[in-house]
Amino acid sequence: MTTLLESLFDFNGGVKPDYHKDASTRLSIGVSPAQTELVIPLHQSIGGTPRPIVAVGEQVKKGQRIGDADGDVSSAVHASTSGTVVAIEMRRMPHPSGLSSLCIVLESDGRDEWIACQAFDYKKATPQEIRDYLRDSGVVGLGGAVFPTHLKLNADRQGGIETLIINGAECEPYITCDDMLMRERADDIVRGVQLMREILGAKHVRIGIEDNKPEAIAVMQTAVRFGDNRTDDLLVVAVPTRYPAGGAKQLIRVITGIEVPHGKRSIDYGVQCFNVATALAIYEAISLGRPLISRIVTVAGNVGAPRNFDVLIGTAIKDIIAACEPLPDTNRLIMGGPMMGVEIPGDEVPVVKATNCILLGSNKIFPPPAPEMPCIRCGECAIACPADLQPLELYWFSRAKIFGKAQEYHLFDCIECGCCSYVCPSNIPLVDYYRFAKSEIWAREKEKSLADEARDRFEFRQFRDVRDEQEKSARLAARAAAAAAAKQLATMVVTTDAAEISTAETSNEANEKAALIAAAIARAREQQGTTTPQNTQQLSAEQLAEISAIEARRAEIREHAKPHLPPDA
Repeated sequence: MTTLLESLFDFNGGVKPDYHKDASTRLSIGVSPAQTELVIPLHQSIGGTPRPIVAVGEQVKKGQRIGDADGDVSSAVHASTSGTVVAIEMRRMPHPSGLSSLCIVLESDGRDEWIACQAFDYKKATPQEIRDYLRDSGVVGLGGAVFPTHLKLNADRQGGIETLIINGAECEPYITCDDMLMRERADDIVRGVQLMREILGAKHVRIGIEDNKPEAIAVMQTAVRFGDNRTDDLLVVAVPTRYPAGGAKQLIRVITGIEVPHGKRSIDYGVQCFNVATALAIYEAISLGRPLISRIVTVAGNVGAPRNFDVLIGTAIKDIIAACEPLPDTNRLIMGGPMMGVEIPGDEVPVVKATNCILLGSNKIFPPPAPEMPCIRCGECAIACPADLQPLELYWFSRAKIFGKAQEYHLFDCIECGCCSYVCPSNIPLVDYYRFAKSEIWAREKEKSLADEARDRFEFRQFRDVRDEQEKSARLAARAAAAAAAKQLATMVVTTDAAEISTAETSNEANEKAALIAAAIARAREQQGTTTPQNTQQLSAEQLAEISAIEARRAEIREHAKPHLPPDA
């Protein structure tokens, strides 16, 4: 069911530049020229750099995963066509710095042979399994931020979310990739929206499109009304055309009236926002089993035939430009639009997931900027700022390199939309100052983090050295104590042995004396039994009586001596 909202809300600031969108929407989405070589960067999203899981010389198929996500805040990378991995090396990236990044160079075999694709049964999967699948399918936000989609598609949030917003505003001048995508693939976009709604448990769904895209609005309304997945409370909302209405916080404000404050996220208020191209990528990943290997790219500006192309990731930008008849006075290349885009170092760099537009510039289209003049404190930048910041203060603190104060004025809430620079009468490139300040803060934070890690390592090493020294001292002390105890024990043993020996010797002497006495008594008895008394014949009666008295006294003495004699005596 499709209805119009009774009222929309407004956001502060914004500008209305010339949009220049008509030229690139006259033709349908084209197919980019066939490529013999694709340079596929591993790092194409916010987060960690994926790890290559293929080797040079390996044969791969279209859609095959060639780079595994590095942790949860990352996204996998896939082969854009079938062919042979000919190199894994550093190549220049589409970035103003001109720096290089690790890329997988793929030589096409011309067959464009897909892997076996199979739909993912999300209804039987756990929330974590759904997120892992989308991460491994390489799905990221295609509105420009390339934030890993699986982190935003938080399917296990308690109670689901209140409102799911699909961003089809596409407010930046010249860019029409989302407009053409909605015109030509509306049904699949709505199918992706329904998948997202079911996974998130969203109660309301709003598809916001700027009112300068009447064809896209009509087609999306038809897809919602008559599609095979139509449902209640899914509305296509035409929002007023004003840059940057396509900013996530600005679109949420316009449609729901919710203003997400500093330091908060929209999910904290039960709202989640996704780009229309991201919805299509989710549909293809879940329902068709196809990972993200291409995207729609607008080629516009100083060209004879501006157009949108469905481009394989890794295609050289120069090959797409060549199909649009670039004019000879072209003097710059911009990835993105004129407000938020960045100038790239050359046309040999590849298309990445963040490439929504390739804008060719010339002095006629983009005249050289006028000389920067002193700030006159007119306040026009503050009036135009859609994030309700104070660009004037941010400018002064960024220019003076007082980065702490810049952060106090919420520098990182700046979405770098360029509205302040657009209205500045002094021609001050304000956004450049903010980008400089952010990069310096990030660099210092990185240095501080590295210094903290180095300090932690140093302190741990000191702790480890002290611990090892204490353990060594404890071991030595234990050995010394053991040796002293052993020595004391040995002394005690020797003393005890000596005492035992002395006792044994005394006992032996007593036993020997007793044995000698017993032997003497035995000899005496033996002699007494064998010896015949002499002069005992012819004794008188008196002598016999005396002998009897002597014997009686001897017998008495023996009786008294018996207790003191050995048992055998």
